Amino acid sequence: MAPGKKITARIKKTLPVRGPQAPTLRELMRWYCLNTNTHGCRRIVVSRGRLRRFIWILLTLSAVGLILWQCAELLLNYYSASVSVTVQFQKLPFPAVTICNINPYKYSSMKDYLSELDKETKKALETFYGFSEGKTKVRRAAGDWNGTESPFFRHVPLLRFENSFRAATDLRSGRKRKVEGSVFHKDSSIVNSGDSNDIIGFQLCDANNSSECALYTFSSGVNAIQEWYKLHYMNIMAQIPLETKEELSYSADDLLLTCFFDGLSCDKRHFTRFHHPLHGNCYTFNSGENGTVLSTSTGGSEYGLQVVLYIDEADYNPFLVTSTGAKIIVHDQDEYPFIEDIGTEIETAAATSIGMHFTRSRKLSKPYSDCTETGADIPVENLYNKSYSLQICLHSCFQKAMVESCGCAQYAQPLPNGAEYCNYKKNPNWMYCYYRLHEKFVKEQLGCQQICKDACSFKEWALTTSIAQWPSTVSEDWMLRVLSWDKGQKINKKLNKTDLANLMVFYKDLNERFISENPANTLVILLSNFGGQLGLWMSCSVVCVIEIIEVFFIDSFSIVMRHQWQKAKKWWNHRKRDETGKPPEVGDAEQQGHDNPACSDEDLPTFNTALRLPLPQEGHPPRTPPPNYSTLRLETAFTEQLPDTLEAGQH
Repeated sequence: MAPGKKITARIKKTLPVRGPQAPTLRELMRWYCLNTNTHGCRRIVVSRGRLRRFIWILLTLSAVGLILWQCAELLLNYYSASVSVTVQFQKLPFPAVTICNINPYKYSSMKDYLSELDKETKKALETFYGFSEGKTKVRRAAGDWNGTESPFFRHVPLLRFENSFRAATDLRSGRKRKVEGSVFHKDSSIVNSGDSNDIIGFQLCDANNSSECALYTFSSGVNAIQEWYKLHYMNIMAQIPLETKEELSYSADDLLLTCFFDGLSCDKRHFTRFHHPLHGNCYTFNSGENGTVLSTSTGGSEYGLQVVLYIDEADYNPFLVTSTGAKIIVHDQDEYPFIEDIGTEIETAAATSIGMHFTRSRKLSKPYSDCTETGADIPVENLYNKSYSLQICLHSCFQKAMVESCGCAQYAQPLPNGAEYCNYKKNPNWMYCYYRLHEKFVKEQLGCQQICKDACSFKEWALTTSIAQWPSTVSEDWMLRVLSWDKGQKINKKLNKTDLANLMVFYKDLNERFISENPANTLVILLSNFGGQLGLWMSCSVVCVIEIIEVFFIDSFSIVMRHQWQKAKKWWNHRKRDETGKPPEVGDAEQQGHDNPACSDEDLPTFNTALRLPLPQEGHPPRTPPPNYSTLRLETAFTEQLPDTLEAGQH
C-alpha cells in the first residue's frame, strides 16, 4: 500500500466524528464554539477556570441581548415615516366655493306649511315670557288657551321643570305632571330666562314603552324653543317633495347680485345648484361638473372670486335662524361641502375677504399609519357620492344605524336606498330613538369612530378672514340705488345694506405646499444597521449569521431527529425479537467504520457515513489468539524426588 493511502487509512481509524455530524448536541456546540469566528463563543470553551469562563458567558449573553434590543429598535424604526414639505410656485386650480343663505327657505313661501307650528310657538312664548306681537307683553296663564290640543304639543310638549325635575308644568295646558327619565341638561349662557328656577325643555318617551323617557332641559329658553321648533320643522320638511323644496328656497337670481372672477365678469351659469336639507338651495362656483376646472395664475384679491349676495333679511324665519348672513365653504371639486360642520359665516353690511393657502397632504398607509386610500376597505356605504372623507364615513355610519334602529332616516343626511325620512305620522317613535342614538354616537358607543379612518390623501385650504364695513357711508347711497336698479325687476324694493353681503375669495399667494410622508428607513439602511450592530457587539458578518442558523437550527434539529429515529428503530428491533424469539440483527449503528471495507481513501469518515457502513461479509476479523495456559506449568528437572526433601515435606 502506498504511504499516502496508509496515512489516509490511519486518519480514518483515529479521526473523531465532529462538526454537523456530531452524535450529540453537546459535541455540536463544542465544535461550533471552537470553529466559529464569533470570538465570545470560542473564549467560553478555551478559557481556563470557572470564573473566567463565567465572565465570558456573561459578556456573550449581554452582547446577544444588546443585539436583539438594537435590532428590534431598527425594525420598529423601519416602519416609521418622516414628513417632507415641498413648496412650489405654479398656476393653481381654483377650489370650489359653495355659498348658502343662512335662512334655508323663504319664510313667505313656507308660511302655509309652518302656520300651525308657528302659531303654537308664539303661544308658548306668550305663556312663559309674556310675548305678544303688537301688544303689551303681559304674561298669561296657560289655561287661557282654548281649542283642541295641537299635534306638536301632543307628541313633544314644552315643559317647565320644577322640584329637581320631578315635576313639570305643561306650557300648553298649564297642568302639572310628574316626569321621570334620564336628564340631559344642555346648558347655554346665551340668553337665560328671567327666573333662574325656570328650566325649559321637553320630554321624549319610547312609543312602545311609555316608562322609557328622557328629559332634555335648557337653562336658556331661546335654545329650548329653537330645539323644540327644529324637531317639528324636520317632521314637516320630511314630508315635502324635493322639487317643491327647491322652489321654496332661493334661486341663483335671488342670491347673486354681482360676480367677478380673475378680473372678468361671471354670472349664474358659473354656479351649480346644490340642495342641502338644512340650508336649502346652495350654489357652488367652479364645481367642475362640466369637466372644466378654473385656475388662476396671479394671487391677490383682484384675481379671485368677488360676489355680492342678496340676503333679504325681512324674509327670514324668526324661529328657525337667529343670525343673518350667508355661509360659505371652500372645498375640492370631489369633496362634499359640509356646510353645517365647517362652513364660514359671512356678515351683512360688510366686505369679507378670505385669503387662501393651498396645501396637499399625503400620508403613508399600512403599516405606517391607519389611513385608507379610497375608503373601499371601510365597511360603511358612502351615501354622498363623493370622494371618501372621515366626515362622510361618520355621517353615513350614523345614518345606517338610524335606519337599522329607528326604521327611518334622519332628515339632515342623505337618504339610503329603500329608506324614507322620519316623521311622526309614520314613525311616532323616531324622536326618542334619534336622541338616544345620537347620545351613543357622541359617546363613541356605536363603533363609527372605530370603523372610520382618515383619508391618506386630502387637500386643504387654510383660510384667513378679514372684515371691513361695506358699503362706506359716502358710497352707500349711490351703490344701493344702482344695485336696486339692476335687480329692480326681481326685488321690487329699495335695497338696504343689511340685505347685502360682499364676499371675496382669493389666493394670498400661489405657493402650493405639499406635505408627504416617506419611509424613514429603507431596506438597504435596515440591513446596513443590522450589519453595524452585529459587527459592533459580536464581530459577526452575514456568513456568521448563516453559520448560526445552520448549526443551531438545521444541524441541531437533525441530531435530535436522528436520536429519535434510533430510539424508534431500537424499540422496533426489540419488539420484533420478542415476537420471533430470534436475536436482533446488528443495526447500522453497531457497524465499525475502521473494520469496514466500504471506506474509501477519497471519503473521509463522518458520523453519517459511519452509520451507513455495512458489516464484514465473513466472520470476525483475525484477532490475537488467547494464551495457552498449560505452558505456564512448572516442569521439574528431576524425575525422582530426593529422600530428604520427601521427609521435609512430610514434616
